[in-house]
Amino acid sequence: MSTFKAPKGTYDLIPPDSAKYLAVREAIAAPLRNSGYGYVETPGFESVELFARGVGESTDIVTKEMYAFETKGGDRLALRPEGTASVLRAALEANLHKSGNLPVKLWYSGSYYRYERPQKGRYRHFSQVGAEAIGAEDPALDAELIILADQAYRSLGLRNFRILLNSLGDKECRPLYRTALQDFLRGLDLDEDTLRRAEINPLRVLDDKRPDVQKQLTDAPLLRDYLCDACKAYHEEVRELITAAGVSFEDDARLVRGLDYYTRTTFEFVHDGLGSQSAVGGGGRYDGLSEMIGGPALPSVGWALGVDRTVLALEAEGVELQLPAATSVFAVPLGEEARRVLFAKVTELRKNGVAADFSYGGKGLKGAMKNANRSGARYAIVAGERDLAEGVVQLKDMESGEQVAIGVNEIVAELESRLG
Repeated sequence: MSTFKAPKGTYDLIPPDSAKYLAVREAIAAPLRNSGYGYVETPGFESVELFARGVGESTDIVTKEMYAFETKGGDRLALRPEGTASVLRAALEANLHKSGNLPVKLWYSGSYYRYERPQKGRYRHFSQVGAEAIGAEDPALDAELIILADQAYRSLGLRNFRILLNSLGDKECRPLYRTALQDFLRGLDLDEDTLRRAEINPLRVLDDKRPDVQKQLTDAPLLRDYLCDACKAYHEEVRELITAAGVSFEDDARLVRGLDYYTRTTFEFVHDGLGSQSAVGGGGRYDGLSEMIGGPALPSVGWALGVDRTVLALEAEGVELQLPAATSVFAVPLGEEARRVLFAKVTELRKNGVAADFSYGGKGLKGAMKNANRSGARYAIVAGERDLAEGVVQLKDMESGEQVAIGVNEIVAELESRLG
């Protein structure tokens, strides 16, 4: 047994469970690929300053949770704690916004890292699929992303999730709300760190999950009461477009989410079957983030959906994904000539798109058939010297137990026909 284990708060994805994660990633990505989003992949680490500026210096992510380190060359880097800042940095660096085709629509999939207390549904290493639409201010774009996420979840069979929706205003109306909220927070019995956070970004206090803090926030002013006319009209159009698409949502005036860059449309996907870690994904509009990290004004919107949380939500609902068989055909050779012939047929089956495997290691019939059973294959092809002398192999249906002889040269066509 190995003396090494996965680091605390992380996990390994291994078969057969890993197939569920792959299926979830594919289901989330599918509607994005059908809607003009191209794939982007960024490094697993970036400059610490990128996240400090973009995510926000007062956020827990930056102050407590980032895995930051200094390289041998003296650079300060951090394992990426989220995807948006990295994707926007990559788009700016590649000048995608100068192509004249805005918005730039990108999707991504990968691992992210935050140092926090491990618990079910909350890990130090986690997987997300995300989407960003960069360079356009349009309520239809916000609505599109919400609708695509809803489509992805429903394609997986999820039903018991809710979409929470709010508007965080913009640079015109939020300062008024910020002042009102700070005045309110200064009158509460809050610890020193929370009061300091209230002075830097008071909206972050609204996202505090501690019951004693939430209790005091009952009468806090609501941002919706401070929205300017433009933000009200923008938010109403988002709501109308989502409703017209048949997507249900709940207005949540207290939804702020945990990152500093959000403006206007903000949303979260929650699943009540996951306990305290109920969020399975979320996102919103971030019209000022490009300027924060040194780029031009590029109003943008995006989301990230947690693969780990989505798998847990599927399990909570008892949804069994219809996964393709890892192996459809398993070849069992008995003797050297059979090894040569069947290995060639397995290779041919694979080239024709049939999932096929082979009994390696020179096992006898009994041991090889056990492997065929474990593989989950629908059919086994078995051949020995006598079979090959007659120009046939034995084709066994692993479900019914029925076994028939077929010509060696008919193997591929017969299996393609049976497997459809």
